[in-house]
Amino acid sequence: QLQLVESGGGLVQPGGSLRLSCAASRFTLNYYAIGWFRQAPGKEREGVSCISGSGGRTNLADSVKGRFTISRDLAKNTVYLQMNSLKPEDTAIYYCAAARPPSMCALSAGVYTDWGQGTQVTVSS
Repeated sequence: QLQLVESGGGLVQPGGSLRLSCAASRFTLNYYAIGWFRQAPGKEREGVSCISGSGGRTNLADSVKGRFTISRDLAKNTVYLQMNSLKPEDTAIYYCAAARPPSMCALSAGVYTDWGQGTQVTVSS
């Protein structure tokens, strides 16, 4: 079974930055697309970003374009979400998830089959 472990969340002031990590084990990133999602209290899960298995295709939600960047380190088998210019509305639990085929880079939660447990991001002064 695939394993995904998120880390890097925390409390940050508006305008600040955080880098989330999604460490994958029991599979290699080349064979799966990885997505980042978030869910705020009382709201539906929202797709934030994704990266294809080749790394050649990425996508960002309109709400985070220009502020967030997705990347990965194959040597560490880890995907990152760099979050800059954070806003209070970015407050949520952030999850990473895996999907096949590796070309599947979508912001729809339904295509992802394996999920991490999430990391809390709180943006507040």
